[in-house]
Amino acid sequence: MNRRIAGIVVTGIAVVALAGAARAQSSPAVAALDASLRAAVERKDVPGVVALVTDRKGVIYQGAFGVADVSTGRPLTADALFRVASMTKAVTSVALMQLVEQGRVSLDDPAEKYLPELVRLKVLEKFDPATGDYSVRPAAKKPTVRHFLTHTSGLAYPFTSAEWRDLKPRAGETYPFGGPLLFEPGERWHYSTSVDVVGRLVEVISGQKLEDYFRQHIFAPLKMEDTFYNVAEAKGPRLVAQQQRAGDKMDGAIVLQSPQPGLTVPAPIGGGGLASTASDYGRFVRMFLNNGELDGVRVLKAETVALMSQNQIGEVSVPALKSALPRSADFTFIADGRDKWGLGFLITVDQVPGKRSPGSLSWGGINNTFFWIDPARGIAGGIMMQYLPFADAKALAVYDAFERGAYQLVSAMQ
Repeated sequence: MNRRIAGIVVTGIAVVALAGAARAQSSPAVAALDASLRAAVERKDVPGVVALVTDRKGVIYQGAFGVADVSTGRPLTADALFRVASMTKAVTSVALMQLVEQGRVSLDDPAEKYLPELVRLKVLEKFDPATGDYSVRPAAKKPTVRHFLTHTSGLAYPFTSAEWRDLKPRAGETYPFGGPLLFEPGERWHYSTSVDVVGRLVEVISGQKLEDYFRQHIFAPLKMEDTFYNVAEAKGPRLVAQQQRAGDKMDGAIVLQSPQPGLTVPAPIGGGGLASTASDYGRFVRMFLNNGELDGVRVLKAETVALMSQNQIGEVSVPALKSALPRSADFTFIADGRDKWGLGFLITVDQVPGKRSPGSLSWGGINNTFFWIDPARGIAGGIMMQYLPFADAKALAVYDAFERGAYQLVSAMQ
């Protein structure tokens, strides 16, 4: 028999869903999770946090602490809507893999087969940061669909590449999806606009706009009723405010960003833009724990989930990138040169005591929202904050403590 234990904590609610007599008891592990998240808010390390742990059967922990808006003190609630940014990428990857399952696209197809703008791509050969002078050459290889799913296409972001940040194209030169390739497709891994390309592939191949495709083929089947690009006005008050750490110091106060983004996304892209809740995204990751199925509804074939969870970049490894813009700190959460990438996810290679298993899948969003999926242990977790810079040291410390607490909870329940 399922029971719920709820308690008011600080300015939030902690809810634990327990099944069976052994699980239906308040435990020291639950109290420790609550205390850890509450303390982070009280120290003002983070303004607010919603965290969730799920196993294959359902949610086993959810907590909400702190405020949704530092300027008003509006309490953060468990159903708060977060702009999850690059956590959109995993959803876009699922959409593309559904089309692969249907035989409408192959991972090894040249992407230009579907997107003519990718014909005759250029590779950056030289760039002088002092003068801005640069030279490009034709790419020797055509990037495939797989290259874009794995961030090995050669594309970048301005915050992950000083060259992309500073390069000013000459008159008449245009570069699709942001800039010239930094390297030949497949040579390296570099976090990039690649999944924006994947999003365009989904639209062109399916004949649907991204939000329509996601709603019909992913969100409705998974009952993710609070996930969308365009937030309904009635749900707007549940959005967490966009915030940032003041100044360039890691201990600066969290302040409101100005101006605040609107409720709509005029041109949705595959690499970001979704708003969601911890509960909705928890259903998404629980689908992966159940090999592509949730509550009797199949979204992906089990073999597709297995394929997405396998190393797809061969001998190439994922580096811990240096940030090129203040909106992000360095990517210190990556095991530099050891982690791998699947089809939509970072793959953890190392076992860190007290944390996720090797083979776990993960990623996050630029506003310090993060998730992981641990198939070996049968659990997944998500933690949502809403402020810049990405990979802020204090946000990562809260994430680390939460993950350790989640595994202590699971161990206590077994």
